[in-house]
Formats: sequence, C-alpha cells, structure tokens
Amino acid sequence: MSESATGTAVPRTRSRAWVIALCWAVIVVDGYDLIVYGTVLPTLISGEWALDPGQAGFIGSLALIGMLIGALVAGVVTDRIGRRRLMMICVAWFSIAMAFCALAPSPEVFGALRLVAGIGLGGVVPTAIALTVEYAPAGRRNATNALMFSGYSVGGVLSALAGIALLETLGWRSLFWIGAGVGAVLLVVVVVALPESVAYLAAKGRRDEASALAARYGMPVPEVAAPGARPGGVRDLLAAPYLRGTLLFWLGTAFGLLLVYGLNTWLAQIMRAAGYPLGPALAFLLALNLGAIVGAPLLGSLADRVGARPVITGMFLTAAVSILLLMVRFPTPVLLALIAVAGACTIGTTIIVNSYTATFYPEHLRATGLGWALGIGRIGAIAGPIYGGLVMATGAGFAANFLAFAIPAVLGAIVIVLVPQRARPSGQ
Repeated sequence: MSESATGTAVPRTRSRAWVIALCWAVIVVDGYDLIVYGTVLPTLISGEWALDPGQAGFIGSLALIGMLIGALVAGVVTDRIGRRRLMMICVAWFSIAMAFCALAPSPEVFGALRLVAGIGLGGVVPTAIALTVEYAPAGRRNATNALMFSGYSVGGVLSALAGIALLETLGWRSLFWIGAGVGAVLLVVVVVALPESVAYLAAKGRRDEASALAARYGMPVPEVAAPGARPGGVRDLLAAPYLRGTLLFWLGTAFGLLLVYGLNTWLAQIMRAAGYPLGPALAFLLALNLGAIVGAPLLGSLADRVGARPVITGMFLTAAVSILLLMVRFPTPVLLALIAVAGACTIGTTIIVNSYTATFYPEHLRATGLGWALGIGRIGAIAGPIYGGLVMATGAGFAANFLAFAIPAVLGAIVIVLVPQRARPSGQ
C-alpha cells in the first residue's frame, strides 16, 4: 500500500521491477547494436570491403560520435518532452538506422548510417539510467542500475553468439537485420508498457498525475522546483558546488568508455592477429561481456554498501592489472578468465560511474548532469576504436595492444579518487 497526495491509502498495482526490466531490454538492444560492429569487424577487414585498421577504427568511432550528439540532445530535451516519449523516439530511430546499415552498399555509406544510428543509441542510455535511478528501491540505486545496465553486456553476448552462428553462413548483414527486427518489436512494448517519470510529471506541475503514478508503483513524489522555474542546465553543472565533480565525472566517464568501446571493437581482431580462428576469437568477446553480466551487479551491490568511489577506483585498478596480464601468453582458459575480469571491471565500472553521477546531483539536475557526462564522455568512446586502430597499425605486437588499454584504466582510477562528496547547493 502507498498514500496518494490526499493521504488516502492506494494499493500499489505495478512493480517498479517492471520499469527496470523494460529499461534493461532497451539496453540489451542498444548493446547489441553497438557491439555488433566489433563482431563483424574481422569479416569486414578480411572479406567484402577489405578495410585497413585506420578505416575500421574510424567507422567504429562514427556511431560513437552519433552517441555523443544523442546523449547531449537527450540531456537538453528530456525535461521538455519527458523520458517516455524520448525513449520511444530513440528506439524507433536506431531500429530504422540498423535496417539501413544492413543495406549499405559501401563503407562510406555504412559509416554515415552508423553515425545516424548512434544518435538514437546515445539518447537511450541517459534516459534508461534516469528512469532506473528514479524507480530503484531506496538504498539500492547502484546495484539496480548495474543490474539494469548489464543489459549492455547481454547485448554483447548475443552479438557474439549471433556472429559465431551466422557470420560464416548468412554474412555480416544478417546481424544488422536482427538488430533492426528486435528493435521494432521492442518499440511496440515500450509504447504500450513504459510509464513516464514521476519526477518529470511533478516538475511540469502535473501533480495529480505524478501522485497517481507514484501510488501505482509504491514510490514517493519527489520534491521539485516550482512549475515554471528554469530547468537545470549546463551552466548549473559548471557552477559551485558542482563544478569539480562535473569535470571529474566527464573525465572518468571518458576513460571508462574508451576502454569499453576500444575493447569491444578490437578484442576479436587482436585475438585473430594473435593466431586464433574466427570462432575462438569471438569467444574472447563473449567472455568480456559475460564477465560484466556477472560482475557488474555484484560490484554495484558492494558500491551501495561501502560507497561508489572506492569500488569504482578498485575496479579501474583491477581492470588495469587484468589487461596487463593478458600480455602473457597463458593457456586459453586463463586468458578467458582474465578477459572476463576485465569485462566486469571496464564495462561494469562505467555502469557504476553512471549511477554515481546520477546520485551526485539533485533531482532537477540529474538528467542534465547524466546526459552531459555521457555526452562529453563519448569523446572517450569515440577515441576508443581509433586508439585501438592506431595501436594495431603500429604492428608493435600482441602485448602492446593490451599495454595501451591498461593506461586509461589507471588514469580513470586517479580521476575517481579526486571526486568530492555529493554536492549540496548552498543554503541546504
């Protein structure tokens, strides 16, 4: 039971877990659509288009440039059109773009379409995180967000499995058709079942709707600025007392995303260059994302108990050590285990940084702060595929590829150590 704005007891009719599950499903498709490029990359390099590492890295970054645009736009428009409507627009956008990617006649057209798809993919992420943090049980925001965002790695696993099953028989285009088809089905589910943000309704002065929705899901109506007040913007993020935290979250997100997208783009090709056949090389990509699926929710629970900052710092450092150990040619099972740990502590780290960012700001700045952190952080995501391509192009060898990815993990740990305690506006 919960209470309405009038104090009348109202039975809860929906579980908040349903909202989290819908956000998770959206992130699964988002992760699939992003990671599928790394899955098909060995085929694009050795097959139809014969891409060189520089071209491959540039095309990989185009989707992430689109994500930067999408995340920044989401941070601006989400407080104007609402989380639900923005989610619907983004899912429709990237699903249509994926279908066109499957039809691309050349690398140039394909790259342009990946950029377009990235805009929709980038808008989904801050929207899903903001809804998850809002609907999460009190005291379990880090764990709930980590569980929800494990969908990204589930998408990566599905991409790798689809590649193992279909690449050599149906070709790389089939994987993009799968993404488009699943996205279309998901859009229908989102339209029918995803609720609006209670905080958004309250901020728009729609208190009766906010109270009814809050009662339906057994949650409080948050205190928000008076209707008609100026919504929080980037100027607020860069003013006291948020400035230091804002800049550090931008950097921390950038280092985390460089690792996530650099490794997901290049890991299979690195292992191919080390002499592994296509199937086993894709198994390493599978291990990277399975590690995140298992590890991220556990580490998110730990962050709820002991604090996000020490857990994220330790995860960055663990990622650096695991990646450095990949330089040693251990037996394949040991390498797979190390890559699983690296997945938990790179993809998982980024997930917990997102929830840490969301809880750093007050309600009226949460969506904007998260959108801008993910937007500016996309500079790291854009750099990841290019960075990996440049290292591969040097021909420095198997070990140099992993040394290059350990460095940003150490830098990420340093940045997070410097994040201040949660900011409080002056006067509070």
